[in-house]
Amino acid sequence: CDDGYDLIIGASSNIADYITENASSYPDTKFAVIDTTVDLPNVESISFAQNEGSFLAGAAAAMFTTHDEIEGVNSDKIIGWVGGMDIPVLHDFFVGYEQGAAYADSSVKVETAYANTFEDEEAGKTCAKSLEAKNADIVFQVAGRAGNGVFQAAKEDGFYAIGVDQDQKLTAKQYDDVILCSVVKEVGKSLYDVVKAYVKNDTWEGGRIWKADMATGYITLAYGDENSAQLISEDLKEELQTITQKITAGEIEVETALG
Repeated sequence: CDDGYDLIIGASSNIADYITENASSYPDTKFAVIDTTVDLPNVESISFAQNEGSFLAGAAAAMFTTHDEIEGVNSDKIIGWVGGMDIPVLHDFFVGYEQGAAYADSSVKVETAYANTFEDEEAGKTCAKSLEAKNADIVFQVAGRAGNGVFQAAKEDGFYAIGVDQDQKLTAKQYDDVILCSVVKEVGKSLYDVVKAYVKNDTWEGGRIWKADMATGYITLAYGDENSAQLISEDLKEELQTITQKITAGEIEVETALG
């Protein structure tokens, strides 16, 4: 802040205290922060509706694991979820995932595990294998780099995974054949839009809390591209698109852990 920057961005849910302290001390400096809320007039907070994307992921997992067209249907109806750390933003991912699975099939059970790290791939792999041991055949990872271990376990042991943040069928192509889809958070785009509005249009909305959700296009479910293995059928994709429309229209109210 002492270097005279006009705009400072905090791209982490764990940085709220730092932003609050510095934004209070430097009221003439503008701040933007994601995945948390700072109620100050010089801070713009971007709240992602990851629960909406996770709802779709849960519905996709539930429908895929029980679909009659899928070879080796999981009669136990068990899916899994691996989180990196036990923190509020990940709780929001989980409640959406669990609700989406129940919406698609109320008999589907969700097993969970925390890696307690966003970096250790072996910890992610251990979590995934522990869920597979409980008969989960699809595991949604929200674990950063540790989530690569979930993909590794899926490839080694023959189950499926769901990616997060980016379209991981494209960014983790070595695991394309086991990744069903990814919940994409357009964090980069949201921050680019904030900076662009300020730099090009001299527009700044300090004190605003705005939701980056599916209706605004900042949350999507991605399936790779034309060169990716399309594991989810077109019929299931159409069902998921219908659910998307119901969420954006307010016909489905997705639960949140963030209040």
